[in-house]
Amino acid sequence: MPRFAQVILDRSTGKTLDYEIPAGWDGRVAAGSRVRVPLRNRQVIGTVVAVAATTSAPGVRPLAAVMDERPQITPVLLKLAKWMAEYYGCDEQDALRCVLPRAVRETGHAPLKRKFASLAKPLSAEEIAALRTKAPRQAAVLEHLQINGPVAVARLMAETGASDAAVKTLVRRGLVEVRAEEVRRAPLGSEEFVASQPPVLSAEQEHALEGIRPALHDPAAHQPIVLKGITGSGKTEVYLRAIDEVLQAGKTALVLVPEIALTPQTVERFSSRFTPQGIAVAVLHSHLSEGERHDEWHRVRSGQARIVIGARGAVFAPLENLGLIVIDEEHDNSYKQDEGPRYQARDLAVVRGKMEPCAVLLGSATPSLESFENCRKGKYALLELSHRHDGCVLPVFRVVDMRLRSKDGERNDQFISPKLGLAIESRLAKGEQTILFLNRRGFFTVLACKSCGKNVECPHCSVSLALHKKVDLARCHVCGYAQKPPRRCPDCHDPQIAFSGVGTEKVEAVVKKMFPSARVARMDSDTMTRKGAYHETLGAFRSRKIDILVGTQMIAKGLHFPGVTLVGIISADSALHLPDFRAGERTFQLLVQVAGRAGRGDAEGEVIVQTFSPAHPSLQFAKSHDFDGFAAHELEMRHNFGHPPYSHLVLLTARADTAQKAEFAARTLAQKLTAAVPHTVMVSPAAPAPLARVRGMYRYQVVARGKQIRALTKAIKESLGAIKLPKDVHVAVDVDPVALL
Repeated sequence: MPRFAQVILDRSTGKTLDYEIPAGWDGRVAAGSRVRVPLRNRQVIGTVVAVAATTSAPGVRPLAAVMDERPQITPVLLKLAKWMAEYYGCDEQDALRCVLPRAVRETGHAPLKRKFASLAKPLSAEEIAALRTKAPRQAAVLEHLQINGPVAVARLMAETGASDAAVKTLVRRGLVEVRAEEVRRAPLGSEEFVASQPPVLSAEQEHALEGIRPALHDPAAHQPIVLKGITGSGKTEVYLRAIDEVLQAGKTALVLVPEIALTPQTVERFSSRFTPQGIAVAVLHSHLSEGERHDEWHRVRSGQARIVIGARGAVFAPLENLGLIVIDEEHDNSYKQDEGPRYQARDLAVVRGKMEPCAVLLGSATPSLESFENCRKGKYALLELSHRHDGCVLPVFRVVDMRLRSKDGERNDQFISPKLGLAIESRLAKGEQTILFLNRRGFFTVLACKSCGKNVECPHCSVSLALHKKVDLARCHVCGYAQKPPRRCPDCHDPQIAFSGVGTEKVEAVVKKMFPSARVARMDSDTMTRKGAYHETLGAFRSRKIDILVGTQMIAKGLHFPGVTLVGIISADSALHLPDFRAGERTFQLLVQVAGRAGRGDAEGEVIVQTFSPAHPSLQFAKSHDFDGFAAHELEMRHNFGHPPYSHLVLLTARADTAQKAEFAARTLAQKLTAAVPHTVMVSPAAPAPLARVRGMYRYQVVARGKQIRALTKAIKESLGAIKLPKDVHVAVDVDPVALL
């Protein structure tokens, strides 16, 4: 029998410590168990990663306690955490911290219990009336329980005005019973879902489902599948049918979506299909409260919920007997974690699928070039849906060249062109809906001095402040710093501060002025701060209570609104010219995804794209909905320059409170790394990051590029270990970065 547990502490340097399993604890401790252990003169919490019969460590102390009856981390998730630590170059305890959410890690299985009161025995009206003159509050409690039945004690006191003492007196007298019941903190409240009937599949959908079935029944023998379906082609219905087959086989399913804004719509659709069958759906994402996350996680771990829907962190959902993982909009950058460990949830889902084993289905109208190249190499299978469901056609795509002069000789400087304005007016007249997309928040995005030309920048970041007119604040969209808009230039003190650039707040204001009878709403991170705001706004838009919806990328993908016949893209150039080799791919994907919101009903859709770069390949391929053409063009360039997917990148960012410290750390690291890696790995010289300062910290970058990623991350770990950096200098390691800013 194993006598020793290898434990990684929650707050440690990643070292594994050995502890003795006390006699009589047979079967209580296993890999994945959460335990309390002695460390020096205190007790701390850790995770058992392995058990063994022997140990070479001297003076091993016994475990102090086991925190749960069964291991909280499944064997596959333990294995996934180990893989993650090796691939992404992070410590194993950091990987385990991702696997086990804080709400569970710190409290274990401690469900919320609430006190409920009920009558201990039936009482006559005369008995209650007799008490009313002596103790009116007690009588009110009895009367309330007589009429309404059992109720939470807190609610009972609030509605009757009774004190806790009054309730306790009734309990002592044997008239009232109080019991503690476990209460689930449900993310969607008590919402009931009406059963929905599955639609008839198109021939293409049937063919796709037939292509997926072999992987559902024998996942170990089949590779991941990419379902490339144009917007509106019915990919979600294919997911639902595949999940239904998995559930009928007694297995579970995991569905990843990129944006939290998509979660309510996805949950509603999946719950309407499966909840009436008695199959529970759990939700996991970062906008849940700690209590909701705790309860949802334990519903999954206990097997009560067999379907999990969530954002990137849901890839660690503790589902057992997993049959299918779906990654919807698999191309989306939101699947990349932007803080350590900087994992890519899409890639982790593929790895988990191999470990389980289970089928993995990656869906998108515009697959990432990494996934598409894997299809070309035969690592992934490719299935296609090339037609919209129910006979709908793709929207007409029109490009407006904002450089051209209008007929009266005046330059077209307005951010809503005459063509777009007339199209909106036409839709309003016909009672149809419009989406206006701009991936910039605020009213004005640039504040600059007319006299000296200096931009008004954030004091902590090297970016311009953006004016948010409604709250009368100039804000930094990187660190969140806010101040009153300056009256004078901070440099030359000239009062001529000019405002320029356009954000969603200004678009909303101008649209309301242009179309005063229209019902206009805005969706961005400024307006969606209140819990439930996503659900309410999208619900109002779906029920035609909103005519024009203005928003950022949270309205760009996955949403299905049959009433939308026009999509206006205010500026296609905002991300096109960033210093990043993926800028063209991101722009193409965003254009196609936003355009896909139009024409999903009976009426034909139209997309109007405003741009100062109408000839750019990303726009031209998007205009013709030609993903294959864009992929061939972009992959050829990537191959010529050795960019991903033909290599792996690792971005190393040194941060310090002075530019000199950050530069010295980055240069030292570049020298060490160059000496440690083979000549096939390219290591760039240290250079200032495009965002040179963030949150008061100066940033220098080193980029390493090679084909063997594990050898590269190992060399990076060794190089970092060989450098003695000052405590106020930090180096972030980003393997397979999606942005180089």
